[in-house]
Amino acid sequence: MKTLFRFFVLFLLLTLHLQLFAQGSYALVIHGGSGNISREWMSPEREAAYLAKLSEALEAGEAILKTGGSSMDAVVAAIMILEDSPLFNAGKGAVFNFEGRNELDASIMDGKTLQAGAVAGITNIKNPITAARKVMENSPHVMLTGRGAEHFAFEEGLEAVDPSYFFDQARWDQYREFLRDNTPQLRGDTYPDMKMGTVGAVALDMEGNLAAATSTGGMTGKRFGRIGDSPIIGAGTYANNQACAVSATGHGEYFIRNVIAYDIAAQMMYAGKSLHEAANDNVMQKLKEQGGNGGIIAVDRQGNVAMPFNTTGMFRGYIKSTGETEVKIFE
Repeated sequence: MKTLFRFFVLFLLLTLHLQLFAQGSYALVIHGGSGNISREWMSPEREAAYLAKLSEALEAGEAILKTGGSSMDAVVAAIMILEDSPLFNAGKGAVFNFEGRNELDASIMDGKTLQAGAVAGITNIKNPITAARKVMENSPHVMLTGRGAEHFAFEEGLEAVDPSYFFDQARWDQYREFLRDNTPQLRGDTYPDMKMGTVGAVALDMEGNLAAATSTGGMTGKRFGRIGDSPIIGAGTYANNQACAVSATGHGEYFIRNVIAYDIAAQMMYAGKSLHEAANDNVMQKLKEQGGNGGIIAVDRQGNVAMPFNTTGMFRGYIKSTGETEVKIFE
């Protein structure tokens, strides 16, 4: 009887220890887009600039997580850093559509409540990710588009800017090149800047809650109000505390058709796969077999991280409460 009692007490202590350990751990993963990036295009100076900005975004998110802040706040903080940088195809660095305008999309999801918000085709909100969060928190809807989304954002007091704020000379030169030589090659993955640079973040906070968010300017020269996977919950963004949080980047049409972000979580929940197994199945097999280029970042409820991509590079990085961190582009 005493042996059984001791075993029971030991079991309770071990369970409590594991719970406290889980509550005290966090992880943040970010991406700045994937593509067939050549090392010739990536000069040492350019690479250093990208790595520095990714590190800055990680630091902004971690500053929230390590003080007990929420995963939702962390992913927004990280993405805002990337949206404010002309290096990435989101916010300030967004590409131009066929008419020479910047149209921005973003989405966010709370893994604890499964609430989500998204905006698409907006032109004058400084940080689209903040608009997506407002849709989630202060409206009965999941996605708002165009003028309606902008009007809602104004009512919510978000910072509005003149569309000229998003102008970037390098992106404009890229757009002009697109118009001069509008060939299948320039519309495809062989030209790295056409759709490279979508940004995303996923996080696990100390309370064990997951969150995911994604922001993009879409594709250079996009027409007819095209919307990719980034603002679509389940395709480019998904979070569920029962499995993982996912943010995608790449050829959006393929991610939409295959509901990639949700399928990774579904394989974990219903097929018992690990995060790495589910992520690799989608990115390295399913997408690749169909000719869909891109990658994802993900974190599960244990803090495991996955960052697979089937292109030559993906701007990415992560940081954990253990002190483990990494920021890279190739390999």
